[in-house]
Amino acid sequence: MIFRDAVRQDLPAIIALLTDEEGVTDPAGVRVDEAYGRAFEAVDGDARNEMLVLDEGDGTVLGYLQLTYIPGLGRHGQERALLEGVRVRADRRGDGLGRRLIGEAVERARRRGCTLVQLTSDKRRAGAHAFYASLGFVRSHDGFKLGL
Repeated sequence: MIFRDAVRQDLPAIIALLTDEEGVTDPAGVRVDEAYGRAFEAVDGDARNEMLVLDEGDGTVLGYLQLTYIPGLGRHGQERALLEGVRVRADRRGDGLGRRLIGEAVERARRRGCTLVQLTSDKRRAGAHAFYASLGFVRSHDGFKLGL
C-alpha cells in the first residue's frame, strides 16, 4: 500500500467513499459530474490543500482525506492543519488503514511546521469519534454550521 496525491481518475472512488455511510456504494455506479470536477480542480490547484489517498498499490483507492493548511494569527501565528472527509472503504475498516492514513496526514502537517491538527466529525458517527480519541484527538470545542 502507498500514500499518494489524488488524481482526477480517483474521483469516482473518492466520491463513493464520501457518500457511502452504509458501506454499499459502488465506485463504478458513481456519477462524477462537472461540479465534482470543478471542486477537484480547485482543491488540487490550491497550494494549501492536499488530497491524500491510500492506494492498494494497483490504483485501488482504499482511503481518502483532504488536508488543508490554515494560516492564522492565533497560536502565535502558527499554521494549523484541518482534516476533512476522512474515509476508509467500508470493507477494509478495522484493518488499521485509517490509523495509517491519519498518521501520514499528521506527519505531513508536522513536517510543514503546523502546531495543531484538527478535524470535525458528524455527531452521529460515534464509532469515528472513538477512533479519533484512540489516536489522541481531544474533544475541545463544539462546532456550529450555518447553511447558505
